[in-house]
Amino acid sequence: MDEAEALAANRANWDERADVHRRSDMYDVDAFLAAPEDISSVVRNDLSVLAPHLPETGIQGRSLLHLQCHIGTDTLSWARLGAVDVHGLDLSPNSLHHADRIARADGRELTWVEGDARNASALIDRQFDLIVTSAGTIVWLPDLDGWARSIHDLLAPGAVFMIRDDHPILGAMDFEPWQITDDYLGGTGPRTYTDSGSYTDNSAGQITQATVHEWRHDLGEIIGSLLSAGLRIEAVHELPYMDWRAFPDLVPCSQGWTLQPGAPRIPLNFAVVARRV
Repeated sequence: MDEAEALAANRANWDERADVHRRSDMYDVDAFLAAPEDISSVVRNDLSVLAPHLPETGIQGRSLLHLQCHIGTDTLSWARLGAVDVHGLDLSPNSLHHADRIARADGRELTWVEGDARNASALIDRQFDLIVTSAGTIVWLPDLDGWARSIHDLLAPGAVFMIRDDHPILGAMDFEPWQITDDYLGGTGPRTYTDSGSYTDNSAGQITQATVHEWRHDLGEIIGSLLSAGLRIEAVHELPYMDWRAFPDLVPCSQGWTLQPGAPRIPLNFAVVARRV
């Protein structure tokens, strides 16, 4: 299977996931819309990383692009925090359909762009004060060079980019610590598997487009791509929590999920903050 076929399979999978996630308890979209001051837990975690790199006014009044935005609850959260000219980009048209309906139900007209995040700068003709992406994104990109160049080109001078995502060591463990079962280093092609469910509860059997393709990206590749694109790295974090219960050994914590007391301490998330100089 070539890259285009792999991406088409992923798009079909995420089109189906969008329907499953919209009605799931995990996203709980109706409760989110019923509480207009609510901010998603993903964005709260993102903001804890991003805040030290923002002016005193924080997000307020700053333009923002959210890459790989899925059904837009996180994108809407940034708008609720005061971001303006908010754009969300995603490969899945059905995800963007749900995102637009959710935003309009909240009384907001955000801008939605369909496309590959690696080509974002060819799809959007403007620059932003902030670009963000988080929680399960870059494994769906075959390579990061175009992604990083697009981020650089879409940032205004002095503007900030942040990624926070599952730590690549978990992929090497196939999200089943504590044994390495797959590559940590990238560059070996896609990892293809079949899963008729998703990461939301009780979703098994709901996905018919079940074959998906992921690409490994180690921290060196992620940081190196941003540096090669001309961005200045301001912070790198390896974090002891994540946004979803990736494996049964995790227990609840204020940020989402973490390892049980006494377990070996490994990073569950990573975050990188970079700035266009």
